[in-house]
Amino acid sequence: MIQYQVWYHNPNAVIKNMLNNPDFHQQFNYAPHVTKDRHGQRKWQNFMSGNYAWCQCDKIYNEDPSTEGATYVGIILGSDKTTVSVATGNVEYHPLYLSIGNPHNGVRHAHRNAVAPIGFLAIPKVERKYDNDVVFRKFKCQLYHASISAILQPLKPGMETPLIRRCPDGHYRQVIYDLAAYIADYPKQLMVAGIVQNWCAKCTALPEHLDGVGGQRTREFMHTLVDTLSPGLLWDQYGIDSDIVPFTYNFPHANIYVMLMPDLLHQVIKGTFKDHLVAWTEKYLAETQGEARKDVIMDDIDRCIAAVPAFMGLRRFPQGRCFKQWTRDDSKALMKVFLPAIAEYVPPQLVQCVAAFLDFCYLVRHHKIGEDTLTQIEEALVRFHAAREIFHDSGVHPTGFSLPWHHALEYGVLNGLCSSITESWHITAVKRPWRRSNRFNALWQMLLTNQRLDKLGLARVDFVARGMLPTSVLIPSHGYDGLHKTMDEEAIDEDVVLEARVEMARWRHNYPRVLQDLAAYISEPSLLALTRQFLHDQMALNNSIPLPEIISPISVFHSASATFYAPSDFSGTHGVCHEIIRSTPLWRRKDPRCDCVLIVEDNDKPGM
Repeated sequence: MIQYQVWYHNPNAVIKNMLNNPDFHQQFNYAPHVTKDRHGQRKWQNFMSGNYAWCQCDKIYNEDPSTEGATYVGIILGSDKTTVSVATGNVEYHPLYLSIGNPHNGVRHAHRNAVAPIGFLAIPKVERKYDNDVVFRKFKCQLYHASISAILQPLKPGMETPLIRRCPDGHYRQVIYDLAAYIADYPKQLMVAGIVQNWCAKCTALPEHLDGVGGQRTREFMHTLVDTLSPGLLWDQYGIDSDIVPFTYNFPHANIYVMLMPDLLHQVIKGTFKDHLVAWTEKYLAETQGEARKDVIMDDIDRCIAAVPAFMGLRRFPQGRCFKQWTRDDSKALMKVFLPAIAEYVPPQLVQCVAAFLDFCYLVRHHKIGEDTLTQIEEALVRFHAAREIFHDSGVHPTGFSLPWHHALEYGVLNGLCSSITESWHITAVKRPWRRSNRFNALWQMLLTNQRLDKLGLARVDFVARGMLPTSVLIPSHGYDGLHKTMDEEAIDEDVVLEARVEMARWRHNYPRVLQDLAAYISEPSLLALTRQFLHDQMALNNSIPLPEIISPISVFHSASATFYAPSDFSGTHGVCHEIIRSTPLWRRKDPRCDCVLIVEDNDKPGM
């Protein structure tokens, strides 16, 4: 008999450490709340501002009034397999992550110990001929649910009776646990919920018409169906795999069909945009222009994408979009430049289709969502549904649009719950620890590495609380490998103030060190006066004070690295940006390059 090992950490201890983390103070919600702006419109931002947390608190209190006054701790789970071997090999791990809904979204995105791996699930493997075997598939699903149920068992007492826990503000409170959300892509959602392929894991709409009428799946309704109907009818008429019992059935109040969240990364960005709209646009050109003409047009589109100038927030694709392995950052970057690149070659309806979807995608990724934003989201979705008919009429997708990825657009989810969180944690909790191991029985070495990193993180928080380290949050230096160039991965909360930093290049070029000589060398006579005026303005000196004299040696650098906090991107949690500014007479031994910099002269006026 084959035995499978499941490594896990006590989730009750993990949540206890999260609740006792003073680093979350003032960025932690103790109760569901309703937030309104100055116009009286409701705003949704963090998990505890959503409708789900409010409804669950009412449900728990109505079932057990003794829980009155307890702090609701919504448990967020996520799992996804990842490959750690590079180029060759097939070394895979299946981590299970846990977070709680009380910290703000920015804390969870910023890798500040608000997400933790609590287990590594077993990955059964057999010979190829059994890959599609029904019995083996059933075994894998049952092993998955049994493993998660066993890992979460220490939490069950805290779901029935409030526990005393110390909170980030130093006070002790009663807390009640609840399984609140599960982050997963569409195939994993089906396995977690025990639903058949092409069906919706949240409603009973038929797979042939997912946008039609369908009731909400509930735990009680599914119990009734399983007890009443035969397995064949359950499979054909309701999309239920009766052989799979979701792990949530072993815990009170948990409803896996409500816990599953539409995945912004896999279902919206990668699924609907990259796999559908981008591929369908190319197929449309083939249907209407022919294969030969299509190849010419696609080459021209690639040249347009490759010609995008360097600018903050834009990514350059030197070879266009012709590369095989796409990452989440690739898809997000292509969204910003794809529409203007195709506008010249496709009809207006197709342009409107892509534009409507981009509007929808950026709106649902807002850091804060208000009632007016919800109206705009619904309008963008209606426009997208109307404009996408061009793909049906042209024969690109003649079977219609009853697709799970498009159907998921109907359900709302806050930007803080997305598989981009678990995927970014793969790097920290799986890939880097594996590379630090000796590759032989690496799992226990990876667990030891994660344990030591967690202790170092907790020690840092304790040192800050004791005044042994400064409380200000500074931007990490360029040597810190956790700093990413995208806001989604290195986000911070809006209450945290960061100091921007500019670092010059390592090499100083051989220019004159005296400012007057430098002005003559570059043929710019006004350089001295302009530099003196610039220093006068930066030092905020009174106009009666003469311009400062410059007597120190001057150094010239052709590039500088700027790291700064950029809250202007509404489509994502606000975060740290890292940009390199260049002004060089010879870029890559070819041509001069001078980057564009936009400067705000008056904050009270629109534009730059």
